[in-house]
Amino acid sequence: MPSSAVHTFADPDEYAAVFPATSAELTITGRGQFIANVTRIDLHRLWMLRYSVNLPLVKHSTNITGRTIIAFRRQHGPGLFFNGKEMHSGNIKLLGPGQSDNQQSAGLASVGVMSLPVEDMASVAKETAGIELEPTRDGLIVTPPTPAMAKLQRLHAAATYLAESAPEIIGHHEAARGLEQALIEAMVACLTTADDAKDRAAQRRHEAILHRFRTALEETPDQALYIPELCKVIGVSGRTLRVCCQEQLGMSPKRYLLLRRMHLARRALRDSASDITTVTEIATRYGFWHFGRFAGEYKLLFGEAPSATLHRPRE
Repeated sequence: MPSSAVHTFADPDEYAAVFPATSAELTITGRGQFIANVTRIDLHRLWMLRYSVNLPLVKHSTNITGRTIIAFRRQHGPGLFFNGKEMHSGNIKLLGPGQSDNQQSAGLASVGVMSLPVEDMASVAKETAGIELEPTRDGLIVTPPTPAMAKLQRLHAAATYLAESAPEIIGHHEAARGLEQALIEAMVACLTTADDAKDRAAQRRHEAILHRFRTALEETPDQALYIPELCKVIGVSGRTLRVCCQEQLGMSPKRYLLLRRMHLARRALRDSASDITTVTEIATRYGFWHFGRFAGEYKLLFGEAPSATLHRPRE
């Protein structure tokens, strides 16, 4: 049954859970109150999202379904990068099943997302364009012809407008079927007429290193990690890791790990009982020894003191 929903999030973890075809982890890299707006549309085969986030962040995503996912900028704005490559309004990011990527935004970002089962994508490409569109496990950024990209953006904007202003139309079987067909054809047209991707051997090596970096973090999700031990586990020098993180994440590994520890501390404060846990205990658990500096940076990053997070009533 086709459906749509509109959400506003003030919590990064709740926002990360809304993406239907990916496993996502967010690290907010800018200071202030987090706000994310998401419009989600589920048609018969096609899934769609429009999301906007107000703060700079790094988002690590893994495509966990047998679907092809595309994403594109909905408007100009601060720098937006996928795996170290800048996204412009005329680009499409293509993510195949099982593929991971790192999104880095420098500020307010508005993005459109579409997802279709791999088999359906290949079938429509063959039927409409006579092209064999092979599934890819490698994230690519492609540049379709301007008219094809403009049509896709217009249709995506029209669909999200309906979801927000007239959701009953999205829920109507035949209306949803017609809208879905137009969107799928526009999406496939962009992919089957896109420029060939350039050789990305160096980027792939860097992505492999970042994958090992991410794996090391995921194996210890609640433990603070530090550069020397990570370099040993990953099998690279500190310099190589710095180059890869700067390219893929837009910051040094030291800064990324600091922000990760801040987020771990926030989750621990949010999930702990204030009568048996202290801010000092949690701060030291995640490697913060200068408590005044920790409290100041925490407030700048999350908009409240660590004690306020700890004493907030739990749902």
